[in-house]
Amino acid sequence: MERNLVIFALVAVLFSCKQEKTIEQTEAVSKPNVLFIAVDDLNNMISPIDNFSNVKTPNFDRLASMGVTFTNAHVQAPLCGPSRASIMTGLRPSTTGIYGMTPDNKIRRPDNPATKDITFLPENFKNNGYHTMGIGKLFHIHAPDSLFDESGGRVKGFGPYPKKRFVWDGFGKGIRGTHGRTSTDWGAFPENDTLMPDHQSVNWAIERLQRDYDKPFFMGLGFLRVHVPLYVPQKWFDLYPLEDIETPPYKSDDLNDIPPVGMKINDLPMMPSTEWAKETGEWKKIVQAYLACISYVDYELGRVLDALEQSEYAENTVIVLWSDHGYRLGEKGTFAKHALWETATKAPLMFAGPNLPKGKKIDAPVEMLSIYPTLLELSGLPAYTRNEGNSLVAMMQNDEGLNEAKALTTFGMNNHAIKKDGFRYIQYEDGKEEFYDHSIDPNEWNNEADKPKYAYKIEELKMYLPKENSKWDTASNYTFQPYFVEQKARTNGEDVKAIKVIGADR
Repeated sequence: MERNLVIFALVAVLFSCKQEKTIEQTEAVSKPNVLFIAVDDLNNMISPIDNFSNVKTPNFDRLASMGVTFTNAHVQAPLCGPSRASIMTGLRPSTTGIYGMTPDNKIRRPDNPATKDITFLPENFKNNGYHTMGIGKLFHIHAPDSLFDESGGRVKGFGPYPKKRFVWDGFGKGIRGTHGRTSTDWGAFPENDTLMPDHQSVNWAIERLQRDYDKPFFMGLGFLRVHVPLYVPQKWFDLYPLEDIETPPYKSDDLNDIPPVGMKINDLPMMPSTEWAKETGEWKKIVQAYLACISYVDYELGRVLDALEQSEYAENTVIVLWSDHGYRLGEKGTFAKHALWETATKAPLMFAGPNLPKGKKIDAPVEMLSIYPTLLELSGLPAYTRNEGNSLVAMMQNDEGLNEAKALTTFGMNNHAIKKDGFRYIQYEDGKEEFYDHSIDPNEWNNEADKPKYAYKIEELKMYLPKENSKWDTASNYTFQPYFVEQKARTNGEDVKAIKVIGADR
């Protein structure tokens, strides 16, 4: 009798444990998967937002119809490295001191008090029971070592490259040793899409969308295009006959009212200038190449969306698509990001998934910093108290916070831009200012900072400037441009003469 009671008790315990495990597994699998898509250097020209020059992006339209598109999203830095570090840490550049390019493995280090114990965005999902995967450019290069359960890595550089570059030599009028070298170039190459690294990345993602998982997954997919050089196969150029190409708004005297620090930041002689592009007849060709690259990325996006829709995960996956900054195509005199003006800070941000509206557009300014807390909330995970951004879920679902919405961008130490209520306010490290009223000046051609009628608004926007402006992180550098080399050396007590200005934005 006692033996039977013991056996019964053991069976009951085993059944209870099995039942608890089954409940845990069911709860885990019921959490949504996350498809995290980064597109490099993509501005707002895509058809769901600006529809510039009749750009052809049916799959961006498709994603927009599936969820919510933010038409006025802004990055926390108009440069790849610090922008991506901000998204992945959930912290502002002014908090971390990551104003330049920082090796992926050195973002979190014991000697940076802001990041020494930070939990990266994908890592938070891993810690909450997700199977994490990533390929391509997600952080500045790819990702810190061992961050993902599965890593597809990243092809080095931004190739493929033809043996002979078609137009631009990489230096322009820049001085070697004083200015960096750029890979800005454009033309039809290679012969077909399968030779593009992004195509291989999508193949990797598609194969994993066809697998079975016993837990929810987080998949990061980082596209290299639309980053320069602007090379894609000829068929994408054929979508855009030169005679039909529009060029962005431009004024030759646009920079006459820009403060000195703003001019230093915009001093990019290694980049093609708008005047050069006009004189040589290359302006339309550069825009054509950029649009061709957008349509190529759109095609690859479509392959991913097809694979997701054909998978068992179609109804339970949150999608976020974002870019690390905008890109100027002649505005303010050059072809680059590298600025605190609208065309450099504004980039696409799109969400889709369960419990989100379909086909909705939000024009209020928001921050890429909000990606981290938004994904946590959409996935039913605990909020991360270190996040400096705000979740956008209530805004997407119920239009909450539209009137208070704002966005802050930082470029180097103590240079900031605030976008709010249709105005842009810029303050540089020396206190000099810019102010633009987008209701009458959407191209930011007239700096109104000294106009008395805007004094009240400027004072209001100043309230949103960060109270903390950390010194440059020791591992963060931007040697591409003399101003940032000098600023880091000056603020951190380094020898500016010992730092060479080399390399390109990679």
